[in-house]
Amino acid sequence: MNISAELLLLIVINVTSAGIFIGGLAVSIKFIESQIKRLEIKQDKHNNLIERMAVVEQSTKSAHHRIDDITGGKKC
Repeated sequence: MNISAELLLLIVINVTSAGIFIGGLAVSIKFIESQIKRLEIKQDKHNNLIERMAVVEQSTKSAHHRIDDITGGKKC
């Protein structure tokens, strides 16, 4: 069973091409994962801001009620 040089070269080229393709996919997946992680961090910061703003809004509402109580409900 002799393998011709052309067939051997074809096998080597195909295996090399498949390796390069799989390697490229692995690099792409790592890049996408890092971008997703970066977006998750930004989303966490945004969610934290929303929670803090809800507290500020509640505090402002409470302050307005106290001011209304002090001024007797009169609008300035």
